[in-house]
Amino acid sequence: MSLIMIIKNIEAKIRLATFIAAGSLLTSLIIVGMNCLYAFRLVSNAQKSIYILDNNIPILARQTDVQMNRPAEYRAHVDLFHSLFFSLTPDDNYMEYQMKKAMYLVDESGMEQYNNLKENGFFNSILSSSSVLTLQTDSITVDMPKHYFRYYGKLKIDRRSSTVVRSLITEGYLKDIPRSDNNPHGVLICGWKTLENKDLQDVEKNTF
Repeated sequence: MSLIMIIKNIEAKIRLATFIAAGSLLTSLIIVGMNCLYAFRLVSNAQKSIYILDNNIPILARQTDVQMNRPAEYRAHVDLFHSLFFSLTPDDNYMEYQMKKAMYLVDESGMEQYNNLKENGFFNSILSSSSVLTLQTDSITVDMPKHYFRYYGKLKIDRRSSTVVRSLITEGYLKDIPRSDNNPHGVLICGWKTLENKDLQDVEKNTF
């Protein structure tokens, strides 16, 4: 009789040990699963966070916010490029500085237009006539699905003898690239070309 009781006690202890082991395993799996889920969400949230430099101060921005602001950044990039390329003064060093900064924002199509203008004596004429060029942006349209833009502006050329106002219309495509100090918007203008560059007004100045 005592032997039967011993066997039953052993069986009960085995069942208890098995239950405890199974419970411990299940608890461990639940804890591991929760840790994995937490780590996944943490990494996902970190990937959606972007730091933007503002005067060398990092500012946290959410990826969704950046995407929402992308059209505005595209327009700002296009406006900056055109301002650098066309707003010029009769100073060799200044024009070279402007062109160097502008070339960081555009692909080889920008250098091609620069070389064409240089060969046609555009920059020499600015020096010889002491011209001051000021570009005024009228509007910039952006087609987000196609990453296409069209720029509308007026170029004022202030010479010693006259003031000329030209209509400027250009177009091109926009490509996302990593941000840098030379390209803070992280955009590259591609296939840039001028559609219109014609005189709207030519006013002679009094030379006496």
